[in-house]
This record gives sequence, C-alpha cells and structure tokens, in this order.
Amino acid sequence: MRFNERIFKIKGVVQHYAWGGYSFIPALLGEQNAAHQPCAEYWMGAHPSAPSVIQVGGEPLRLDQLFQSDLAGNLSQSVADRFGELPYLFKVLDVNDMLSIQVHPTKEEAEKGYDRENAAGIPLNAPHRNYKDRNHKPEVMVALSEFWLLHGFKSKAALEETLETTAELRLLQTLFKKEGTRALYQFVMEMDQVDVNILLAPLVKREIRRKQEGLLAKDQPGWWVAKLYEGKDLNTDLDRGIFSIYFFNIVRVNPGEAVFQKAGVPHAYLEGQNIELMANSDNVLRGGLTPKHIDVSELMKHTSFEEVVPEVMKGLDAGQGEKIYPCPVPDFGISKISLSAGAAYEATAQTPETIIVTEGGALVNNSLVLKRGEAMMVLPGTPYQIAASGNCTLFKAFVPVS
Repeated sequence: MRFNERIFKIKGVVQHYAWGGYSFIPALLGEQNAAHQPCAEYWMGAHPSAPSVIQVGGEPLRLDQLFQSDLAGNLSQSVADRFGELPYLFKVLDVNDMLSIQVHPTKEEAEKGYDRENAAGIPLNAPHRNYKDRNHKPEVMVALSEFWLLHGFKSKAALEETLETTAELRLLQTLFKKEGTRALYQFVMEMDQVDVNILLAPLVKREIRRKQEGLLAKDQPGWWVAKLYEGKDLNTDLDRGIFSIYFFNIVRVNPGEAVFQKAGVPHAYLEGQNIELMANSDNVLRGGLTPKHIDVSELMKHTSFEEVVPEVMKGLDAGQGEKIYPCPVPDFGISKISLSAGAAYEATAQTPETIIVTEGGALVNNSLVLKRGEAMMVLPGTPYQIAASGNCTLFKAFVPVS
C-alpha cells in the first residue's frame, strides 16, 4: 500500500523502566506524569514490542504495519532488500539511576545465539533468555545535557594505577600484571558472592563517606559507587558491577557531543539525558548493576578486553545548520539540525527519516507544525522544507545511502 501522503506525525511510546527520571520526558512531550512513574525512554520506531503510531485518514496505524504494507515503497528498495524492515530504533533517554553493565553481540554471534536458544526451546519472553532476535545492536548517543557513561576498559597504565591507589583492590594487582585484563575481569565476575561482599563492603562505606565530605567528583569511580549505595542497607549482597566502575573509562559528554558504541565494547549509562539511535534489536548481555538476568560466561565470550580510548564526536558540518555524526554501520545515521529565526533546512528523503524537535518549533512544507517533543516520519522520495520562526533544534535518524 503506497500512501499519497508521505509525511506523518508519529506518536511514540514511553517506557517506564525503574532507572528513568520523572520529569524530563513528560516535559518534552508536554504531558503530565500524574501516576509519578519513572519515564526512562521514548521510543520512535517500528519495533514490534512498542511501535509508534501514525494517523491515516483519521485512523491509527502502527509503523511496523505501515512498512510491511509496502516494503519497497515505504522503506526504499535498497533498505527493503537489505533489511526487510526499518533497521533502526530512535529514542530519547532520561537516565536518573545508572543502567546495567552491558555488551552487545555482533550480528553473526546474535544469529548463532538466537538459533541456539530457539533450538533449546527457551521462550522469547523468558527472563533468562539472552538473544531476543538475530540482529546486532550497535548504538550511538548524542547528549542533550551533560551526560556521563562507562565506556570500554581503561588503558593498562590507568587500570594499574586504579588498582594501586584503591586499597581494597590492591590484592588484584599481581593477577593483572601477570595475566592481563581478561583474567582480572573473569576473576571478579566469577568470584563467590561472599568474597565480593568481604572485598567491596569497606570500599563502598569509604566512598560514601568521601562523597559526603565533598572529596569526590563525577570523574572518579567512587562518586558513582557512593551514589549507587547512599542511604541503602549495606548488610546485603553487593553488586559485582562495582568492579566495572573502577575498570572502565568514565566519560563526560557535553550537549551536542556523541559517542558510538560498537559490538563487544562494555558500557553503561550513568546519568543525564540523550538522544539514542541503535540497530533494531533487543540483544543485551548484562554483567551487573541490574536485577535482570546476568550470564557471565556469555558476557565474557562477547566482551572486547582491548583498552579503549573514548572518542567523543563533535559532529561534521553538513551545511544548512546540520551536523552529522558518522557511524560505521549500515543500519542507521544521525544528525543534529540547528536553525535560527527565519532559517530553513531543505532535503529529499532517500530512506525513511525520523525527525524530532527537542527545542523550539518548526513548520514543515508550510503546512505541518512540529512543536517541541513532536516527531515526524518522512517516507523515501519525499522533498521537504523545515522552517523556523525562532531558535529550533531537531535530530534526524535515517539509513545511510551508499
């Protein structure tokens, strides 16, 4: 079914995960949070578990149904041939409490894992299932506020210094110097819980005290450990994800800056708001800081233990107020469009484009008004102009055209 109308306002889905904030996403969408639920993510996409909705002839239509009705016409022939679906999932995130330590598999390994768990008869919705689909899940985030995350293992020198200067972790130095990062991480991830508690309890108490005394900053692991456990009962099992906070790079990202995360790089979001774009997948292998299923052996199998020097992207100028953040994957691309009063942005969509306004308002093709928090889908082959009457910021998701 090919529609005469090729630009639609879309209504996304708010996900109420426990780590989310309470005000940012409702304020962005112009909604009340009367139930006082955590609002963690706003999904704009065609993922079958929470598809966005458009209005066609006054009737609601799910985005996944829109694309399935005419793959070539509504996705473009190249996207239909390669992916058979909208290959990306576009989100707004509000991270109030830190997310789980996690790694995403490559596409090849996701296919193997999905088929293996299917053959074992593990239901797709089983809490202990690792692979929910056969896709990889690279992702990119662009900060809307000051944003903090864990991203990849520190350099050998930095990790050695951390072990040396953190009294409770010094006993791990010999193992690290002799056998390296993989052996170190495997040791703490497989350590008996009793030993985890004995090792980490004095560390957690000390970091809480130091934070309360104003001796810690956000670029130090102890600040996040203290935030995790302040006001909580420490006479319980402590989360071994704490080790990762000390072993991984702590990265600060300023508004408008971006970080790409490829398969195998361990990471966790710590705090802040961002725009996130990822391949259309839900494959997450977790290693701590979560009540969800943790599979250490599977996590270790897919984790890259190479040291990472975090690359914070500023964006490349593409003209018309647009900055593009290059991502080395075929599934998605992302850009930020900044317009001042009287300025306009003109383009023709080559693939399905999803555009959300995060600041100000815009007029599309002199007919469609987009206010802050509103989003639209532009189908392939459609020319459009975005005009601004004041300062306006938009983010655009698309599929790169080779």
